Amino acid sequence: MTIQTPEKSFPATPRNRVKRLHERGTYDRDAVYAVLDSAFLCHAAYVIDGQPFCTPTIHWREGDWLYWHGSSASRMLRQLEKGTPVCLTVSHLDGLVLARSGFHHSANYRSAMCFGTAGIIDEPEEKARALKAIVDRFYPGRSAEMRADSPQELKATKVIGMRIEDASAKHRAAGVGDDEEDYGLPVWAGVIPVETVIGKAEISPHVPAGVTLPEHLAPYRPGRRLDEVLREAQALYENGAE
Repeated sequence: MTIQTPEKSFPATPRNRVKRLHERGTYDRDAVYAVLDSAFLCHAAYVIDGQPFCTPTIHWREGDWLYWHGSSASRMLRQLEKGTPVCLTVSHLDGLVLARSGFHHSANYRSAMCFGTAGIIDEPEEKARALKAIVDRFYPGRSAEMRADSPQELKATKVIGMRIEDASAKHRAAGVGDDEEDYGLPVWAGVIPVETVIGKAEISPHVPAGVTLPEHLAPYRPGRRLDEVLREAQALYENGAE
């Protein structure tokens, strides 16, 4: 399916407005999507009876909709059955920035903060489609070769959906911001890059003889950056959904 987005940018509101170092922020939808799509994990924050909680979980995106899933016994999911405000965030650490003073130490990063009202996806066909999508979002085509979920597995799993109402992205991709008068100090300063890379696949001992790594896992070859693989998987997933 083709998913249309109404505007190029999200509106800047009191919830998502970037206040500190606002020049690093953007409300551009594509910039927000890029951060979301190149991550495997997010953190969903919400309040239950006045107590804040923040839950790490796997997420996936379709247009302006974010989805995640969890156990039917989860405290978070029982709360979300009522529909509740959620702030969902994703962040990437790209570099350690070491300066000549503690004040100017920093990090290179990409982040996104999304706001909306989350609720349970309980319509059977939509739920089944969403559970298939969570696999194909990361491994396009894999759901076609797996067995179907059992009724008990479907009962034990809840799917949450949230339309992104407000969102912003923020990033730093720069060198050291030392004060000029500190340049002559005999202290090492610079940037140490940080990457998450794919390792060598380790086959389960219970896989029957003759079963090889499938073609849809070819992007997950050793040495590739995880964020690059996930962006590629998202593009393949979206093309397949059209």
